[in-house]
Amino acid sequence: MADRGTIMIVDDNIANLKIGKNALMEQYDVFTAPSAKKMFELLERNKPDLILLDINMPEMDGFEIIKILKKNVSTQRIPTIFLTGKSDVESEMKGLTLGAVDYISKPFSPPILRKRVEIHLLVQSQQNTLREQREELRKFNESLQKLVDERTKQVLELQDAILKTMANLIESRDYITGGHIERIQFYLRIMVIGLLDSGLYADMTKGWNVDLLARSSQLHDIGKIAIEDKILQKPAALTSEEFAVIKQHPTLGVKIIEKMEREASVCDFLDYAKVFAGTHHERWDGKGYPNGLKGEDIPLLGRLLAIADVYDALTSQRSYKVPNSHENATQSIVKGGGTHFDPVLVDIFYRQSDKFREVQQTFKVNNWLATE
Repeated sequence: MADRGTIMIVDDNIANLKIGKNALMEQYDVFTAPSAKKMFELLERNKPDLILLDINMPEMDGFEIIKILKKNVSTQRIPTIFLTGKSDVESEMKGLTLGAVDYISKPFSPPILRKRVEIHLLVQSQQNTLREQREELRKFNESLQKLVDERTKQVLELQDAILKTMANLIESRDYITGGHIERIQFYLRIMVIGLLDSGLYADMTKGWNVDLLARSSQLHDIGKIAIEDKILQKPAALTSEEFAVIKQHPTLGVKIIEKMEREASVCDFLDYAKVFAGTHHERWDGKGYPNGLKGEDIPLLGRLLAIADVYDALTSQRSYKVPNSHENATQSIVKGGGTHFDPVLVDIFYRQSDKFREVQQTFKVNNWLATE
């Protein structure tokens, strides 16, 4: 048998108790109480789904009773409807403020009483269901937290694997710049941490994830995949025509990453990678490429990577040039502040230049060991 629901009627008028019980007993189990004392005795044994409470009673009126009900954890959620002969707004407002869900005027019509009770029990049932679902969801979330953490770790590992694979693909096409992509991550990390520590551009760096930024920089040269081998791997200085082709790689990189975005879920590392790919060859004075952006029109990420990229190019061995020393490379970048580079970021670079030297020397030693 379906749960009929339980109603408690509290009224010092026996006739009202009888009329109310007769109106509701076919649909609900009904308890009656002629006083507050009797009501509280019944509540110790039975918790009804709804209480119909008279306001005007001799020992304790309805207002006092509802205050007690709402302070008790076991009864505070039982919906209470006042039964009253009063029709003044002040009394109704007082009752609603104390926690009553409705008023029913006496003498009441049995059909209206049944309908009002039915509506409030439905509301209460829905509220209870919502609370239960919230509690189930809370427990479900707690039990799944470990699984979520593991899944997040797997997603990050997959993301890193994709980035690493793409980076290896880029370097396999442009082997002349061997190690460039790996070194760039270290240099960029130094720049970003130095910038965050300085508090400069704080509104633009809010919420930055240093690890994610560094990893996504691996795709900054992805556009080189679309450049012909004979140009990309030429062991000599490029002609002006060949350099014009090379200058297309930022635009090509953006297109490749946009295609990846269309075919994959939205992820921050692709957003970062697209900015790196498209803007790391722009110049502060507007003489860079591919779009000739100038000053702060160049995204901050692009301005940061430009310094890391040029430093690595200056200090790296090429078949057509010898590497610059750390000191000469540093001097070149400082000299480029306000023309090639954002002068604010050049100051950050200069303060962090010893860390650049450490990375550069570490890779240099590793390369020597690898060739022995």
